[in-house]
Amino acid sequence: MFATNEYFDGKVKSIAFQTETLPATIGVMRQGDYEFGTNQKEYMTVTSGTLTVKLPGSDAWATFKQGESFIVEANTSFKVKAEVESSYLCLYE
Repeated sequence: MFATNEYFDGKVKSIAFQTETLPATIGVMRQGDYEFGTNQKEYMTVTSGTLTVKLPGSDAWATFKQGESFIVEANTSFKVKAEVESSYLCLYE
């Protein structure tokens, strides 16, 4: 069974599922600025578009394009800017 999630008045939507090894979500993000909190370590891969991310403990923004990944530690928050509609795959550990 899939679980669907919706955030920021429907501007971010995802579907949760179980991979062979880890729980995951696949999602889409409209243009905008967002801040997400984490409960688990997250491995996030941009599958289309571009996301500009400010990771915990960093003062700098980093841009991730299709096929690029970043890691967010558990129990933190991070900021994301989507300049174009983008999609992502997130694995949770």
